[in-house]
Amino acid sequence: MNRKVYPFILATLAATVISGAYAAESAENDALAVTGAKISLTQAVAAAEQQIGGKASKVEYERHKGQPVFDVEVVKGKSVMDVKVDPTSGQVLSAVEDKPDRDDDGDEAD
Repeated sequence: MNRKVYPFILATLAATVISGAYAAESAENDALAVTGAKISLTQAVAAAEQQIGGKASKVEYERHKGQPVFDVEVVKGKSVMDVKVDPTSGQVLSAVEDKPDRDDDGDEAD
């Protein structure tokens, strides 16, 4: 193998290791962000279920338009509602019908 190829391979491996470590750190920090919420995940689910009159199937703590929110999917009958709950007050900020689920690649889930 040509000696000029080795630096490229080493640089590629180093970039892969560094990006993997950064991704793990970012995921960990995302999970820790929920500690800033003044209400619990359970309280957010209860507020969303009460607003819609259904059962929660999924909840995430995320940023929406730059603001932290609990994003709760609530099932009522044959519809799924996407409910945003304020993590400070517990108030429902919005409730809209959810579009069909898509996996991470943008394809419809099976």
